Amino acid sequence: MTRSRGDVFEGDDRQYSPTRLHGWLQLVNGSGRVRPELLTRAELAALSTRELVRHNDRRSVWHANIGPIWTPQLRGLHEDLAEIVESNRHDGDKAKPAALVDAYPGLGKSTAVREYGRTLYREQITLRGETTADGQRRVPVIYIALTGNTHIRGLNAAICRFYGLPTSGDADTLAERAVDAVLSLKTVAFIIDDVHFLAGSRGSSMRMANQLKFLSNVFPVTLIYVGVGVRQRGLLREGFSPEQTLFAQFGRRTTPLTLRPFTVEDEPGRQEWRTLLLTVERQLTLADAYPGMLADDLSDYLYARSTGHFASLMALVNRGCLRAIRNGHERLDSELMNQVKNDAAAEDARTELVAAIEAGLLTSRPSAHQTARRPA
Repeated sequence: MTRSRGDVFEGDDRQYSPTRLHGWLQLVNGSGRVRPELLTRAELAALSTRELVRHNDRRSVWHANIGPIWTPQLRGLHEDLAEIVESNRHDGDKAKPAALVDAYPGLGKSTAVREYGRTLYREQITLRGETTADGQRRVPVIYIALTGNTHIRGLNAAICRFYGLPTSGDADTLAERAVDAVLSLKTVAFIIDDVHFLAGSRGSSMRMANQLKFLSNVFPVTLIYVGVGVRQRGLLREGFSPEQTLFAQFGRRTTPLTLRPFTVEDEPGRQEWRTLLLTVERQLTLADAYPGMLADDLSDYLYARSTGHFASLMALVNRGCLRAIRNGHERLDSELMNQVKNDAAAEDARTELVAAIEAGLLTSRPSAHQTARRPA
């Protein structure tokens, strides 16, 4: 909610780091944003300069934080994660099976897993209460993100840093400190993002497997790993050499999950894409927005420019809305969107998709909606 105090306007920016307990609690317990009022052009023109600036500020932060959008991919991932976590009621002497969410960049996997962590955290608090039996704060889920070339000590330090514990000492000291926190605060799940950094640019899959095995042996929690290309490193591979045996052990304890991009090669895929665009466009607060602005008139265009990747799509729409507000255009169309820059990966793949669409070899629009587009 926008915070005003006298003539002070704070807006609704929420700056925090979910890799610290204080920031994670802001994410978990934060209230939903209130959508800014949708004003007509006449109503915008009637605002004073100060009122207009503040209204546009509210619109900008709203468009930057649309979501979560409950796509079929997100729902499926949450169901799979819940099944793994809720079945992990093993005693402390047994290793709990882990989950590995491994997908291409730009599909929203980190956002999706954080949202699951938020849901799980709230469910645990509802079930068991905010405090433990000895009066400490209950912290059911923690979230950490790794950096390049992380070693075991760095892993343990990241866990301690999340809890607000000292990060001095060797790897074993940090591990003991972190385990004490897990047990006393009743943590049931770790979300470990960017797990592919464990191998480092010069590291080996063997070292990564050792570190992940260490985590599962030391911490009595469900480990939810998030990364890119982790399976390709061979971590879930079985074999007979000592290295492959370690991989096989990790593979037997880990369930691989993924998020798929939106594809439009068949009718169900095109319908999914249309549903997503309809959902997004209903959230936009542009004076000249209209039903079908995205889902009909910009469907192929947005698919070509995002390649069906959720993060690329949302970045494009967010920046387009900002430009439309700043220049008074108040709607999205291809002329305005052509001025908006997007991520390199999406732009690199754009030319081939545009050619296929223009040649009639590909369309993102379901057959029932392949009608003439609204004139500009």
